[in-house]
Amino acid sequence: MGWEEVAVQDIMPTWVGATARQIARGVRRGDVSATQVVADHLDHIDRVDHGLAAFRAVRAGEAITEAEKVDEQEELANLPLAGVPVAVKENTPVAGLPTWNGSLAARTPVAEADHEVVRRLRGAGAVILGVTRMPELGLWAITDDATAVTRNPWDVRFTPGGSSGGAAAAVAAGLVPIAHGNDGLGSIRIPAACCGLVGLKPGRGVVPCQLGAEDWFGLTEHGVLTTTVADAAVGFQVLAGRRPDKLVPPPRLRVGVSLRSPVRGVSPDVPNRDAVAAAGRLLAAAGHDTVPADPVYPTALGLQGIATWFAAAAADVRAAGIDRRGLQRRSRRHVALGEWAQRRGYVREADRAAWRERSIGFFADHAVDLLLTPALAGPPPEATGWSGRSWLANMKTNIRYAPFAAPWNVAGLPSIVVPVGRRPDGLPVAAQLIGPPGSELLLLGVAGQFEMQAPWTRHAPGYPRVDTGSPAVA
Repeated sequence: MGWEEVAVQDIMPTWVGATARQIARGVRRGDVSATQVVADHLDHIDRVDHGLAAFRAVRAGEAITEAEKVDEQEELANLPLAGVPVAVKENTPVAGLPTWNGSLAARTPVAEADHEVVRRLRGAGAVILGVTRMPELGLWAITDDATAVTRNPWDVRFTPGGSSGGAAAAVAAGLVPIAHGNDGLGSIRIPAACCGLVGLKPGRGVVPCQLGAEDWFGLTEHGVLTTTVADAAVGFQVLAGRRPDKLVPPPRLRVGVSLRSPVRGVSPDVPNRDAVAAAGRLLAAAGHDTVPADPVYPTALGLQGIATWFAAAAADVRAAGIDRRGLQRRSRRHVALGEWAQRRGYVREADRAAWRERSIGFFADHAVDLLLTPALAGPPPEATGWSGRSWLANMKTNIRYAPFAAPWNVAGLPSIVVPVGRRPDGLPVAAQLIGPPGSELLLLGVAGQFEMQAPWTRHAPGYPRVDTGSPAVA
């Protein structure tokens, strides 16, 4: 009998801390009602979130009503997320709520309809508890604004990352078992690494984006943050419009390993280097081969990627008709630089296409199936009022601690972050795996092998959880 075959109510009096798969199985079997599961989580949010500021808005009454509707359905067998409480990132429309986009200045009116990914979550039986906080316009890898500083449940002195920082904090504290996020330059994977979670960024075109003006020129993808690989697999397949299926162990793979930083002068610290070494040992123990294989990150890639980051902000502000005078000082500077970059012709699809072609060719050129890199270069920054600091201070901090994710958004390749241990200060540490187009399930399969060999603590210490490690992936 696998760990997940044990009825959750036999070992814990609340469904807070259960995985999405456990909850959905319990609701489908009649072990618990969706209403009770949602009520448990709403109570936990009410008790805990004042110290974390993970949620921008909680839909308490609406969520209970929607859970009751799940319970009234006669056929639950085809609902992979039956009764599962889910949070949605605040830049993604949820019917009946404004779309905050990280600040009052960037907020757009109440949405009349759900975004397609929200519609797919509901269609799978999920109940939307609310929307989670992000930095203004999703621009930063640190989550705060004038109303609150979002904090890392592992240590509230530090940020949970960004831009899906509220989503990561919510999952790491057990406020929800699964949270939606989106990733334009690492905005799922960076928070996942900060908070000890699994974070998958699908490849380009696998999940409908429809976000902002131009999907950040094709850089942005929707995904999920979870505490287990099995939940990540279900969440990904729901968002991709696929019938969820169990992961299968991957065949013997050849994995390239690189510590090379995409940013000159920024190198991974010792804990992040050790994380890659630990991941390499897990790969070897699973029967895979590892070889050194460094991508060549052209200097122009960094400049072009940064120019696109600037321009994406400017495009979103124009499209939404946002009065930039109300934006934070750092965001106003970012938008102004984006307009300048576009006028100067620094934002070119041909450059992004060239890097994508080069990245896809990397796997054939080095005869590898996947690439392993650090997830971060340093520890999460402190949780404080970054939204009131200068643009330059934010830029330096973001680039120095989190340079490894962005190239794969520009290339449009799938990538995943997986916990592989702890830093000396007790914070989680993670590694990143990147694959060629269409390799999402392969990445999840390898991540599942990591989880089986070296189970991680699913929630931050001190927060309700079912177990001290991870349940079986199967």
